[in-house]
Formats: sequence, C-alpha cells, structure tokens
Amino acid sequence: MNKQDITLLYKYNQWSTAKILNAASGVNEEQFLAPAPFPHGGLHGTLTHALFAEWIWRNRWEGVSPTQRFKPEDFPTFESLRARWMEEEKLLMTFVDSLTDEKLTSTFDYTSTEGTPHRRVLWQTMAHVVNHGTQHKTEAAAILTGYGRSPGDIDLIWYLIESH
Repeated sequence: MNKQDITLLYKYNQWSTAKILNAASGVNEEQFLAPAPFPHGGLHGTLTHALFAEWIWRNRWEGVSPTQRFKPEDFPTFESLRARWMEEEKLLMTFVDSLTDEKLTSTFDYTSTEGTPHRRVLWQTMAHVVNHGTQHKTEAAAILTGYGRSPGDIDLIWYLIESH
C-alpha cells in the first residue's frame, strides 16, 4: 500500500461519512437516540463508535495510546457529534497528508484500552480503520433507511465513479 492508495481510501472514508452524516441530519432527536439491534445500539451509539475508532487509531499512529473510550453521552446531540467528527476528520487528513510510502510500511507500538501492548504495520491498521468504518456506516445506513433517510450507495466503487 502506498501513499496514493491510502489517500484514496481516506478520501472515500470522508465521502461515505459525509453521506451518512448528511442523511442523519434529517432525523429527529427521538430517532437519533432510539435503540436498534446492532452491536453499538442505534444511530447515536453506532456513530459514536465509528468516530471513536477513527480518533483512537489516529492517536495511536501519532504515539498516544488513549485509555478511555468515547461514550454516546459524550455527544448528547447529533450536532455535537457531527462537529466533533468534522474536527477529527481534519486531524486525520492532516496525518494522511504527512505520510510517505516508507512510513506506511513501518511498524508502530500502542497499548489497547485494556492495557495490552501491540506492534502493527501502519498501512494495515489504516486499511482496518476504513474497513471498520464501512461496517458501522452500513449499520447506520440501515437504521437511516428504516427512517426513510437512506444515504444512498456508500460503496467504494460509487465514490470512484462520482469523483473521477
């Protein structure tokens, strides 16, 4: 994986996040907070988890191993979650822009939130974050579709078609 490839994946990640957040902006507070049968609950919990994953991995790549997880109550409204995600997206893309092909193939050390030390290859964990986000954005898309607020297709191929 080289810088061009990882940059494309993270631009796709931004695009798919925007589609989900734009659709979610149309739900009411009751829908945003409602439970659902997904691993992180409804829209609120699912989006909080997806944001948390991007935040914690970026921190790990930058040499910090946070011990606390984001909780849905950290973002009491959709707008508070969206604002925090926009901040994180800027930080994440600044990190992506700083990468080199050599850096992508290097390893880094981090400690999990449970206290377990790990060593991983940077590009592999960066690909994981996009893949992980796609899983949870798909769950959010299912919830949104149930509310009549489908974000539309969020597949990589649709990003490629729309952007090239």
